[in-house]
Amino acid sequence: MTTPTTAPAQRTAAALKESAAALVPLLQGNAARTEADRRVAEENIAALTEAGLFRLTVPRRLGGHEANFRTFLEVTTELARGCGSTAWVTTLVNVCNWMVGLYPERAQREVWGEDPDARVCGVLAPSATSRAVDGGLVVTGRWGFASGSLHAQWATLGIPVVDASGRQIDQGAALIPMSELTVEDTWFVAGMRGTGSNTLVADEVFVPEHRILSVTRAVQGSYATERGAETLYRSALVPVLALVLAGPLAGLAQAGMEVVTASLAKGKGISYTFYERASEAPSTQLQLAEAAQLVDTARLHLMRAADDIDEWAARGAYMPLETRARVRMDTGYVARRSREAVDLLLSVQGAGSFAEASPLQRIWRDQETGSRHAVINPAIAGELYGRALLGIAEQVTPLI
Repeated sequence: MTTPTTAPAQRTAAALKESAAALVPLLQGNAARTEADRRVAEENIAALTEAGLFRLTVPRRLGGHEANFRTFLEVTTELARGCGSTAWVTTLVNVCNWMVGLYPERAQREVWGEDPDARVCGVLAPSATSRAVDGGLVVTGRWGFASGSLHAQWATLGIPVVDASGRQIDQGAALIPMSELTVEDTWFVAGMRGTGSNTLVADEVFVPEHRILSVTRAVQGSYATERGAETLYRSALVPVLALVLAGPLAGLAQAGMEVVTASLAKGKGISYTFYERASEAPSTQLQLAEAAQLVDTARLHLMRAADDIDEWAARGAYMPLETRARVRMDTGYVARRSREAVDLLLSVQGAGSFAEASPLQRIWRDQETGSRHAVINPAIAGELYGRALLGIAEQVTPLI
């Protein structure tokens, strides 16, 4: 088993991004199989592990890279050029790994002390019941949409925290070994099929106190880790959990651009017109230019929000409400612009885009599915940002 002392040395942001780019051809080649099998191809998982790309947010002291969120998003955006489902799973594993960095160090060592490549999945919604016992809680519940659960060794799962009388006193996240959970095969969907976002089930599982994180306090910027000097684990919880989901969406839009421009370069025509080469048509040129601008706009907002998260963490100050709300707004904006870009590219490519042999139809389905994640919802993001700008104290969600 790999240990922190035998783990590869921490790598620079540029090296991590280069590793992600080098994996794109492999991920492209396995994308259809990943979708058909409804799980990321094991060859992809092995390659990502070898490249250290599941260690982006693992603490350096435990063998990880402890990379900032700009680097995180550059890596996952790059991976999505190859396969949306693989990028999504890499995203969710790394953000759940980051959440483990917020727990007490004892819990962190239980996850990575012997294996810095251990992977964590998670669901924040507290769809469970809890019973207080000496030293912790006994948890029973079901958590849907657990992306990456087919490749994880641990899960962090939302629970109600109760006192001895059964009264709820907090909302928490319980860190549980996958060996103590059951995975129900429930992920039958139109897009992001390979993410294996199945349902996790716990039946009377004991969770010790040190593996229960207060989500209520974490939303306010108060974490349980004793390592307060580690910048990465001072990052604002909800902005992180929301924004990372936008990385694969921006990458999918870029992948669509590459598919269409490659097709145009081969001399594709426009049926039922005199254009033997679609690239010569002003309509094609205009639509392609607009799609490219939308992709660029999405990336600009993505990276601005990542820089917001990183800069506030570096200051050691809790990100103010208006900035947190803006990150939520930026997340929804990336989703909208990325969807619009792919929609234009489908029009350029024509009905042939929907042939099963065309990667563009899978990109479209992955984009349409991933961008509808509840935390991304652009309309809700607009409401909460507008309220923040107007100084309205009452909000539509506590997740800001």
